[in-house]
Amino acid sequence: MIDLHVHTTASDGRSSPEQVVQAARRAGIHVLAVADHDTVASLDIMERLCADAGIEWVPGIEITAMHDGADVHVLGYFIDHRSPVLAAFLDLQRADRVRRIREMIDKLSALGLPVDADAVFRGPEGRTDGWVGRPLLARAMVAQRFVRSTREAFEKYLGEDAAAWVPRRAPSPAEVVGLIHRVGGLASLAHPGQMNHDEWIPAMAAAGLDALEAYYPEHSPPLTMHYRVLAGRLGLSLTGGSDFHGDPGYGSTRPGSVSLPEDEFDRLKRRLSRVRQAG
Repeated sequence: MIDLHVHTTASDGRSSPEQVVQAARRAGIHVLAVADHDTVASLDIMERLCADAGIEWVPGIEITAMHDGADVHVLGYFIDHRSPVLAAFLDLQRADRVRRIREMIDKLSALGLPVDADAVFRGPEGRTDGWVGRPLLARAMVAQRFVRSTREAFEKYLGEDAAAWVPRRAPSPAEVVGLIHRVGGLASLAHPGQMNHDEWIPAMAAAGLDALEAYYPEHSPPLTMHYRVLAGRLGLSLTGGSDFHGDPGYGSTRPGSVSLPEDEFDRLKRRLSRVRQAG
């Protein structure tokens, strides 16, 4: 079983790296990639934990880009997660996340919902310098009983064009693909069915996109087949995974609930070899 899309407490997951690896072992996963949002903070420990568990580890990340005002999530695989180039980029991504969440907190306060900012910025691991994003703000709203669930928080306040919405500032998909290539990785478009803009994908492929995440919990069998066919037409590889967060509000409830077929993972590795030889 191969799961290339799992999140930890380093970003918006509820499970620590140790808990993720334990769950992966129980599920029979033999290839695992943590792809936290705009951070590689868990990857050093994941490398060690996977080695100890006999699981093949793929260093990954999920980077947020923007196109025409909409979020586009690009997965990076086989990256050099210790690259100074990547670190500098992620510092900028974090600065904008902090800016955005502070502005959302201000908007919520003006709406009569004074969210405890310290609780948001401490995050699940109690760090003040760690990842921050809307899921942590939503959980703080639940804790203060302003909403009943994180889903309600997004629908009423934090989602696009909702009452406390603040747009992000982010690079284009082409810029993110280029960055992933510079740090030795392959770039895959995350959950294209959620993006709902298939017309953007050919231009991304022309800009160097390597793969589509066809295998995804919210992709029906016909939609999965649609993206397999589209990937073949555009010369792209395939990726897949559970998008496990340990949060019942979104994503899968367990690692390995969606698995990339073994032959597709082999094709992905062959593509990586060709790219690196050409580079």
